[in-house]
Amino acid sequence: MTQYIEEAARMIRSRLPVTPQVGLVLGSGLQPLAQAIENPVRIPYDEVPHMSHTTAPGHIGQFVCGQIEGVHVICMQGRLHGYEGHAPADIVFPIRVMRALGVQALILTNASGGIRETFSVGDFMLIEDHLNFTGKSPLTGPNDPDVGPRFPDMTFVYAPALQQLAQEAATACGIALQRGVYVGVNGPQFETPAEIRAFRALGGDAVGMSTVFEAIAAAHCGLPVLGISMITNMAAGVLMQPLSGEEVNRTADARSKELQRLVREIIRRLA
Repeated sequence: MTQYIEEAARMIRSRLPVTPQVGLVLGSGLQPLAQAIENPVRIPYDEVPHMSHTTAPGHIGQFVCGQIEGVHVICMQGRLHGYEGHAPADIVFPIRVMRALGVQALILTNASGGIRETFSVGDFMLIEDHLNFTGKSPLTGPNDPDVGPRFPDMTFVYAPALQQLAQEAATACGIALQRGVYVGVNGPQFETPAEIRAFRALGGDAVGMSTVFEAIAAAHCGLPVLGISMITNMAAGVLMQPLSGEEVNRTADARSKELQRLVREIIRRLA
């Protein structure tokens, strides 16, 4: 594992003038955030050794490296999902590569369905914790101690210090920031109303098809995580209306500029 990670990191490092400080992963409909990156260096996934390719609609499939608010960043413009057929270890490979590059903090964004009935479409939710309902883990199989421990602690996957920083950034921007627990599922089908009722009973506040593997892998390799969900639709049964990917993308497009503003302020405070 270490050899593959280092080969990918070496290739990316050869294209960058400086070491990135912050990693970004952009969710469905949130790809325009990459346009905020100054002096961009774009590296398609298919040019990176051992890197899988994204097939999700709207996910471009490239690293974009440069500066946001004077901070050097590396951004995944398009992530990998289990529903595409990718193995969990392949999904988190780029997270491990970013850590090997020297990234000190990871910001995960996603589009999600609102489980908590007090949420509204377009809300932003700070992820405080997650429930992994994929039935899988990216840490399954032989462990490489050079990457992380066999049994990593998951108590502080979403770093409290980064949550506090994000809350302060949201207040400074005048943006309301909800807080809650993210439920990770495999997809690609949306959940049933019965599943949403079960997730709500277990303490879930939002649901989506990404993020949990990336957060687990980041915790495994000692990379602090900040997670932000955009509530792009209310989950099945909340409003008793059909769900669609088009609705998700419409909401994400409409709220993208506000999320950009929030993420820029967060990154500025990480300098």
